[in-house]
Amino acid sequence: MPRINLLPWREAERKKRQRDFGVALAGGVVAAVVCVMATMFVYSSMISNQENRNQRLSEEIAHLEKSIEEIDGLERQKERMLARMEIIDQLQKSRPEIVHLFDEVARKLPEGVYLTGMKQQGDKVEVRGVAQSSTRVSALMRQIDASDWMADPEVERVETTSSGASRQASFVVRLQQERLGEESEELQ
Repeated sequence: MPRINLLPWREAERKKRQRDFGVALAGGVVAAVVCVMATMFVYSSMISNQENRNQRLSEEIAHLEKSIEEIDGLERQKERMLARMEIIDQLQKSRPEIVHLFDEVARKLPEGVYLTGMKQQGDKVEVRGVAQSSTRVSALMRQIDASDWMADPEVERVETTSSGASRQASFVVRLQQERLGEESEELQ
C-alpha cells in the first residue's frame, strides 16, 4: 500500500483550530473587557447620580435649617410680643386700681390722722403719717381692715412725741392692696 502522508492536512487543521481558538480567545477577552467597562460605566453613573442626589439633599437640608432658625427667631419674637401684650393688658386692668386705692384711703382716713407719704411695691403699700394719738392709728387699722380695696394692715412703727401741750403719734402702716376686678372676672 502506498504511503499517504496526512500530516500537512492535519497540520493545516491544527493551525485553523489554533487560529479559531485565538480569535475566540481574543473575542472573549474583548467581550470581557467590554463587560467590565460597561459595568464600570454603569456603577460610575450610579455613583455620580447618588452624589448629585446627596449634594441636592445637603443643599435642601441647609435651606431647611436656615428656615428653622428663622422660625425659631419668629417664635421667640412672638413670645416676647405676647409677654408684652400680657404686661400691657395687666397695666390696663390695674390702671383704675390706684384711683380706687386713693379714694378708699381718703374715705377710710379717720379724723385726726394725716398722711405724710405712701409707697407702693406691687400689692404692698406702705403708709406714713401723723395722728393725734395712737388710738387714731388703731381706728385707721380697723377702717383698713373693713375696706374692700385694702386688707391685712400691719403696724411697723408708732412713735409718740410731745411738742408743747400736744402729743402726736407718727406711724408706719403696711397693708395689702386688694384687686376686686380680678375676682369678678374669675366669677364670670
